[in-house]
Amino acid sequence: MKTTRICLVRHGETSWNAEKRIQGNIDVGLNTAGQAQAEAAAAWLSGNSTMAALYSSDLLRARQTAERVGRALHLAPILRPEFRERRYGLFEGLTYDQSRTRYPDVYALFEGREPDFVIPYGGESLRQLHQRVCAGLQRVVEDHRGQSVVVVTHGGVLDIVNRVVRGTSLRAPRDFLIPNAAINWVCADGNRWRLEAWGVTDHLAMVGLDELP
Repeated sequence: MKTTRICLVRHGETSWNAEKRIQGNIDVGLNTAGQAQAEAAAAWLSGNSTMAALYSSDLLRARQTAERVGRALHLAPILRPEFRERRYGLFEGLTYDQSRTRYPDVYALFEGREPDFVIPYGGESLRQLHQRVCAGLQRVVEDHRGQSVVVVTHGGVLDIVNRVVRGTSLRAPRDFLIPNAAINWVCADGNRWRLEAWGVTDHLAMVGLDELP
């Protein structure tokens, strides 16, 4: 069975990351620190000439990161909405503290990682996110057997990817980091996943934020 290697990169920092403000599908661009992080990730990846393709969420902060990676790898980013951030519904635009204070009952279900809880007003459940991300990953694996690719995405998506690869429950508290612009490597042999490296930040002058709950 030919192995597919996927290098997943979280987008660089935004001002909303720094404010611990929930972005979801709101299109926020990189701040100055995030641009530098994206350049650093691109420089680190530039030494890897074996990448067959570059995929990215179509949200601005991911696209801006992917554009820098693409220049370093001489690859044009292919936009895939399957790798968009989770839709956080009524929480989008609020900080985590504001969300907890204004909607305590809803936030408790969110914080408790109830897999089938759909966040009101256009939000998405963890199970829906899981299905979307798995479909996106499987599409990449089928298209690139025996190859290596890059995927630029978001914290919520990476939370799901880590659980898929390690076989961890959606309900389990997070026991891994997801810093901005960190490098993560996973491999797929058919339907079998392996984790090669996670949360690598050696390329960053300052470790990226992990403001996620």
